[in-house]
Amino acid sequence: MNTTTFSREPWNKGKLVGQKAPLRLQDIWSIRVRLQISEKTRDLALFNLAIDSKLRACDLTKLRVRDIAHGAHVLPRAIVTQQKTHRPVQFEITGQTRTALEAWLHHAQLRSNDFLFPSRLHSSEHLSTRQYSRIVKAWITSIALDPAMYGTHTLRRTKATLIYRRTKNLRAVQLLLGHTKLESTVRYLGIAIDDVIEMAEQTEA
Repeated sequence: MNTTTFSREPWNKGKLVGQKAPLRLQDIWSIRVRLQISEKTRDLALFNLAIDSKLRACDLTKLRVRDIAHGAHVLPRAIVTQQKTHRPVQFEITGQTRTALEAWLHHAQLRSNDFLFPSRLHSSEHLSTRQYSRIVKAWITSIALDPAMYGTHTLRRTKATLIYRRTKNLRAVQLLLGHTKLESTVRYLGIAIDDVIEMAEQTEA
């Protein structure tokens, strides 16, 4: 009696899994230009702040105006307590992001206690993480990138990755991301363990 053996394909064959890729500098500018040309005031403010703040989607979408601004004036630095770790994290708000945020505050007529990115749905006071995810997908597809490779965490990882590539300073990136353990930052950035050992040896030398 002949038996036929069927091999089961791995569940993730042909699928992209794991961490989402960060954006490159040219990707950042391509998205910014498109948002500026299309006069999407909210999206430009949201995109710029997502890059600068390096916040998780759950923290970014729940920001209130008072978290980043004093009246109509956006602050150069902000401190936010993270929902996941309950630890404060500080971030710089660059000039172009402050300009975009001030334009959005004026456009939406937001007050200090208002959510920074109100939802357009009556069922939610602020932008939901699902809505934010759809917005990010639209940004990614607008510059012809594969949305399967990018997501909301892309925005959190982008500036941290750019800073690490420029400085090789893991401790600084750890603080910027609000990680409690350096190992988490190593995994987050996808750094090879050999590189970490080499950096440690150089520090001790």
